[in-house]
Amino acid sequence: MQIHDVDLKLLRVFVAIVECGGLSAAESRLNIGRSTISSHLSDLEVRLGIKLCKRGRSGFELTEPGRVTYQASLELLQQCEAFANTVASSKNELSGRVSIAVIDTMVSDPRCGVAQAIASLRQLSKNIQFDINVCEAREVETSVINGRSLVGLGVSRHHIRGLEYIPLHNENNYLYCGKGHDLFTLNDKAISEYLLDAEVITSNYMRDREVRNDGLNYQNSASAYHDEGIAHLILSGEFIGYLPEHYASFWVDKGEMKVIQPEKYAYNIPVSLITSKSNKVNPLTNAIVDALLVSHKD
Repeated sequence: MQIHDVDLKLLRVFVAIVECGGLSAAESRLNIGRSTISSHLSDLEVRLGIKLCKRGRSGFELTEPGRVTYQASLELLQQCEAFANTVASSKNELSGRVSIAVIDTMVSDPRCGVAQAIASLRQLSKNIQFDINVCEAREVETSVINGRSLVGLGVSRHHIRGLEYIPLHNENNYLYCGKGHDLFTLNDKAISEYLLDAEVITSNYMRDREVRNDGLNYQNSASAYHDEGIAHLILSGEFIGYLPEHYASFWVDKGEMKVIQPEKYAYNIPVSLITSKSNKVNPLTNAIVDALLVSHKD
């Protein structure tokens, strides 16, 4: 089949639906309503002559042709982006879409230089578009691998083949309780007596691996996969959990959270700038990497 502009638009919608896990979840990313998204998906299925997914009360699930189409769509869209970047570089100008995947709450880290990097690139060229994808830790690497993002800012202790990791800094994480929790008003000695009974929030895979040996009470009665979710649970006063220091400080300063024995319950995670080794010749990738490294604060 011949590919037209409208097909590329529909394929981008389809990719967003898959990566968000459904039509409703894709609304905020695409900035269009669910009915419009559904219409675009139906149009694509008619255009291709295949059923791409099952959708309904049972949830969203790709068909086998849908999985094949998703992978092919990623490759096609990457090739289109590469073509645009190559043409732009031949004219000695930066042009195209800079997509950056970042772990949630990075904006509260004073060392993060994403905003400054964007500003510096805009000074170089007004023909650059920006796409910021806020992801759970594992999704940052996936986003770079599948080409959805040019670069990622994330945490990883086990590097994936094909990706390059440039160390930036260590993120310090501590154990916190909320103002309504029984531990909030206790001193360190008293906290030690009652801490093992406190219910701890189960968080993402990396933090679980790092802190499961702390001897605390993990009952799986509360879980969250983003720091914002963990913060909500801590602020309820019912659970304790680990958060990055730079993120929790907002509530600590307001007297709504308290750090628990930081000399004992603490760990750090290395934050890296993640790129695909196959993108090294892309001038846009090189430009955003350089801008992020320059703007990063140790």
